[in-house]
Amino acid sequence: MSHKEGEGAASRAAAALAIQQVLEQGRSLNQALPQVTRNLAPRDKALCQQLCFGVLRQLPELNFLVSQLLDKPLKNKTSIIQWLMLVGTYQLVSMRVAEHGAVSATVEAAKLLKHKSLAGLVNGVLRNLLRRRDELLAQLAQREDLKHNHPRWLADAISQAYPDQASSIMAANNNQAPLWLRVNENQTTGDSYRQQLDSAAIPYAPESPLPTAIQLDQAQDVTTLPDFAAGAVSVQDIAAQHAAWLLDAQPGESILDCCAAPGGKTAHILERTSSARVLAIDSDAQRLTRVHENLQRLQLAKLDVRVQQGDASQPSTWAPAEPFDRILLDAPCSATGVIRRHPDIKWLRRASDIAELAQLQSQILDALWPHLRGGGTLLYATCSILPQENAEQIKAFCARHPDAVRLATHPDGSVDWQWLPGEHAGDGFYYAKLEKRA
Repeated sequence: MSHKEGEGAASRAAAALAIQQVLEQGRSLNQALPQVTRNLAPRDKALCQQLCFGVLRQLPELNFLVSQLLDKPLKNKTSIIQWLMLVGTYQLVSMRVAEHGAVSATVEAAKLLKHKSLAGLVNGVLRNLLRRRDELLAQLAQREDLKHNHPRWLADAISQAYPDQASSIMAANNNQAPLWLRVNENQTTGDSYRQQLDSAAIPYAPESPLPTAIQLDQAQDVTTLPDFAAGAVSVQDIAAQHAAWLLDAQPGESILDCCAAPGGKTAHILERTSSARVLAIDSDAQRLTRVHENLQRLQLAKLDVRVQQGDASQPSTWAPAEPFDRILLDAPCSATGVIRRHPDIKWLRRASDIAELAQLQSQILDALWPHLRGGGTLLYATCSILPQENAEQIKAFCARHPDAVRLATHPDGSVDWQWLPGEHAGDGFYYAKLEKRA
């Protein structure tokens, strides 16, 4: 085996391991990838991630193709080779790769995964796929039920909520998301940072809905962006960037940012209103370290900001006696609006999760409301596109709390702002803004 083939084998083996962890153990790609790629070179890490995203985006179609070439799926101790065949199949039908190299690296990966006896099977299946590719892809094209590459329950939920847009939503979910930057107004301006990008020959879209938002023409390693380490910019989707604008914190106000990790919105509140007093709460201690890191890099840690572990549904255990002027609740949700960034969500979520999440959201809303002063504002946000977690949730909350007044969130004056994936090049997101009657 040449050195080059060996390298390629390691990234394919790592991809099969990560996919196995997602589909068999219910781990997220965010958890699985760092573990399986820790000994890989940066280029191989990037290839492994690309393979994982691709397989999880096209899982039903790839399963169909492999099932046409195998008598029966490999299970139990050999299931890792089933996942490896999906990795091999994805390369041969959806990537521009040298076919011979892709097949031989995938065969070598079977040996790295300690299944030398199955390397011949992998070789046979992939070579057979190359021979029959046109015929199999024609069969696949006939399968209406597979083309959206979503689990049935989720496809049904999206079709029910958005009968006219369902196809475009699912298509957007299977595309790569663009890279949006948020300029740190504490340090620079959108215009100055655009000049820095021009000098560095980094192309970006000329138009933007927010002055401090910049969409890059293509994704790149963020650490190579001008002044990234010094905190001039962060990565944050355009839909999420609207949170701090809609919250509209004023100088000197006390702000609660609930479910704050990894801290993008906390930082944005402080970048826009550096004299606000912010308390950032999250129940996950590990993820709170990311909030501290982000505030440090953006040079915001010296401002009036406290980061604390706390359960959003139990504010009596951590909230100060004084009520807050404004509360941002980025509620725990199904994350069905960010599938293009996290394709594993399609396979990790269950239909039963939605009612449980809606229950938790209403619990948190009810618990936080008494901690908002009269005349204060609560901004409710989710990265979901399902009405149960969004418009229906807020409607039910207002029915329980007659002192809640709906305020406009959408530029056209509507009180519900539901972003769908790909709209304005943003993620799927929802906003509702409530004022508490004084």
